[in-house]
Amino acid sequence: MADIRMFRAVRPVPGKAEKIAALPYDVYNRKEAEAIVKRNPDSFLAIDRAETSFDDDVDTYDDRVYEKAKELLEERIAAGDFVTEEVPMYYIYALTMEGRTQHGFVACASIDDYEEQVIKKHENTRADKEKDRIRHVDTCNAQTGPIFLAYRQTDALREIMRKKTAESALYDWVSEDGIRHQVWQVADGESQQGIREAFEKMNAIYIADGHHRCASAVKVGLKRRAEHPDYTGEEEFNFFLSVLFPEEELCILDYNRVLKDLNGMSAEELLEKLRADFEIEKLTMMSESDGAEPEKGEGKNSDIRKPAKKGEFSCYIAGDWYKLEAKPHCFCEDPVENLDVSILQTRVFTPFFGIEDPKTDKRIDFVGGIRGLDELEKRCREDCKAAFALYPTDIRELFAVADAGRLMPPKSTWFEPKLRSGLFIHRI
Repeated sequence: MADIRMFRAVRPVPGKAEKIAALPYDVYNRKEAEAIVKRNPDSFLAIDRAETSFDDDVDTYDDRVYEKAKELLEERIAAGDFVTEEVPMYYIYALTMEGRTQHGFVACASIDDYEEQVIKKHENTRADKEKDRIRHVDTCNAQTGPIFLAYRQTDALREIMRKKTAESALYDWVSEDGIRHQVWQVADGESQQGIREAFEKMNAIYIADGHHRCASAVKVGLKRRAEHPDYTGEEEFNFFLSVLFPEEELCILDYNRVLKDLNGMSAEELLEKLRADFEIEKLTMMSESDGAEPEKGEGKNSDIRKPAKKGEFSCYIAGDWYKLEAKPHCFCEDPVENLDVSILQTRVFTPFFGIEDPKTDKRIDFVGGIRGLDELEKRCREDCKAAFALYPTDIRELFAVADAGRLMPPKSTWFEPKLRSGLFIHRI
């Protein structure tokens, strides 16, 4: 039974959402964040990354940075940039990217559900990355970046979503990256009750993206419980800001790999070794000298470099692309070992490159699918010797791993589009 609650949101006043809403704090380095805040002082990144208010000699994790975040948040609220909702409610947040829309319920999830694994994770978190957001949430007394959760769709929630999105939107704009953002309030009692009851019937909800933000919010809540031993469980610190999306609407992109060297092998030697586990076919590309784009197959935006199904990989090496199709013996029933990222790791990177831990080995790097396959070719011209493109992990594979209480290998999923921070703030 999942406890998914309404909350009194602090949100941008109409007309300012477009300027305030920002991509998550962790998609930028410090220089990039500074450039964005300089260009748009209203960006919520000024609060999420308050080191942008200081010279470079002030450390990102200095106490003054977190105090500045709190100061800026309170100043912006007092200046009228934000409004605090008079009563608790749910919201619907829709993001449209390249003609595909995903609709999520904005709400607060329970830290008890996280602790009791009703809300399931599929990644480990690092204490150093948690510490930063713990301090940010604790100092600001607010959660500013929502956790991206996924659930199995129900007819009841689908119908509520359909009815509410037929109404006038509270916010509706297109951001610089071409993503359309729409928000609706769910203010009527019947819909609110329907949402709560539908989630109460679920025995599992899944973290899609934002594992560190989630773990940090939970740890702040547990800290507040320790500080208030007479807590009732109804206090706001017992819940964390989330957007919950039905699995049928989610898009996971590929998360590709590039290698800095060939571990002493030639391209021919590597390909010969791969034949034990993969059927290999050289892909015939149109000549770049003719100014042509990569050869297209059937279907919209089809690219023959792109893996077309599970168990299929593409390898770029020595200026040529190859299709690698895993042989039947590579597959198994284990939900982790059967992932394409696991097959690539155990059949290629470990035996032929000696890469045991891709999280720490400097010879491997990761390229999100949003950057496209041209980026893999670019990396191979600049600082790498080979690239491997993967078929995206399926959301059902993510669910299976989480249901088994297991963890995915690093960099298994890349979700797009990204949720915006500062659009909803949850006071704790």
